[in-house]
Amino acid sequence: MPALSNEVVLRPRFQIKLESPKEEALQCFEGEVEKPFLVKRLDDHIFIKFNKKEAHFWSPQLHLEINDLDEGGSRLYGLFGPNPTLWTFFMFLHFGVATFFIIFGIWAYSSAALDRPYGIQVGAMVFMVVLWFTLYAFGRAGRRKGKPQMSQLYSFMNKRMGSILNQEL
Repeated sequence: MPALSNEVVLRPRFQIKLESPKEEALQCFEGEVEKPFLVKRLDDHIFIKFNKKEAHFWSPQLHLEINDLDEGGSRLYGLFGPNPTLWTFFMFLHFGVATFFIIFGIWAYSSAALDRPYGIQVGAMVFMVVLWFTLYAFGRAGRRKGKPQMSQLYSFMNKRMGSILNQEL
């Protein structure tokens, strides 16, 4: 698996330059797929994930996009991520926490401007920050749990693409 340049990232990405045109690379994912993988192709996008029997709550999926380059060949862009429904739910929670933080901040500022007590609002803001860090830690723990499957997805991609891979970035 490629080395990640940023350890804070929750959705690791990679790029691989291919010497073959994109249609040849996309054809690598056509046909019968061995278990436990499911492969779906939509135009220049390929989605590789685990079947229901092998998948767990934190199972990642690999999204590949292959684009032609002007100078010939193509470039493969890969993105590991959780199930899109899970990712949307996590983003909803993060935006909800941020929204409440802003609301409590406005309320605290208004109370302070009116010379009223604002300790509860500041406490709620601190709680929102703690909640955000908890959500982040939960996401990192999930990524750690899904890391072995990320390696399996990457190995499967390498196996399917075989000789057309050129590991120069």
